[in-house]
Amino acid sequence: MWVLMYVFSYSISPAATSDKADWRLLPHVVFQEFSNEERCRAAKSALEGSLKDAGARLRSGLEDLKAIGKGDPSHVIIAYNVECLPK
Repeated sequence: MWVLMYVFSYSISPAATSDKADWRLLPHVVFQEFSNEERCRAAKSALEGSLKDAGARLRSGLEDLKAIGKGDPSHVIIAYNVECLPK
């Protein structure tokens, strides 16, 4: 038995959005069991790709805001870690 574990969080400072509140998703930890290592590693690869794409879209949107003087991608922190662990 294998377990896929991932941690994901992000934060956008108010300076990036011209909002007074800080946007924050506190770290979330998720566990998913798999019957074998191959299936776990396939899920890990898909999840990492999805998280990377989501972060790129967020930064791209902030690049658009930066172009009109409203935001800056350097104010965004996106953190994730995905691991396959034997149970």
